[in-house]
Amino acid sequence: MLFYSMKKKRAKIVVLTGSGISAESGLKTFRDSDGLWEGYDVMQVASIQGWRENKELVLDFYNERRRELKRAKPNDAHLAIAELQKYFHVEVITQNVDDLHERAGTKNVLHLHGELTKARSSGDQRVVVDIGYRDIKSGEKAPDGFPLRPHVVWFGEQVPLLEKAHVIVKNCDFFIVVGTSLVVYPAAGLIEFVPDDVPKYIIDPVKPELFKKIKNLFFIEKVASIGMRQLTNEFFRQVKSIN
Repeated sequence: MLFYSMKKKRAKIVVLTGSGISAESGLKTFRDSDGLWEGYDVMQVASIQGWRENKELVLDFYNERRRELKRAKPNDAHLAIAELQKYFHVEVITQNVDDLHERAGTKNVLHLHGELTKARSSGDQRVVVDIGYRDIKSGEKAPDGFPLRPHVVWFGEQVPLLEKAHVIVKNCDFFIVVGTSLVVYPAAGLIEFVPDDVPKYIIDPVKPELFKKIKNLFFIEKVASIGMRQLTNEFFRQVKSIN
């Protein structure tokens, strides 16, 4: 059920996605098992300190994540988001480092926390290399001569695309949150930059604790694939009704 009447067909929809949307494609995160990510302490493999202490371990960990990603496929939640582009201007802001949105066909994707299919220089973070699903070899160098590292924002590092995300959410007509409990900052704070009059939809099987000051907030308490498909179908029904 759509809780807000649509006024125009080519509206701008911004979708914020988190690990819950990719979990249905078989990709796990450290939140699945008490701070362990595939058996690793998250601070060993997802922090700048962990990289400094054991580069080999970190490279091995992300090489394996890349192999898993190659085998994974977009699920119906990814596909439903991509289908919205038929009638709407859609922008996805994702906390995930996988490429499942792109493989589903979504054109405008902002990766807040980096991308598994890319590597970057340990010296100049602006030096980024597309590596696809291949391993990063120990000692492999970036074009500037510094060691390559995963193009991922770790704990202890700033989120360089956060300001761009702020601009995107400030200028949307609809805001959808899928697969994230909105507890990890700074991404969780993006909803506070959405204008008060914009309808905000939270798709999650567990209703998250949110600030009471958030206005026009509606919940779809279902898993990502079912809830996103339901909402997409309702958007399409609304479009047809105003034609």
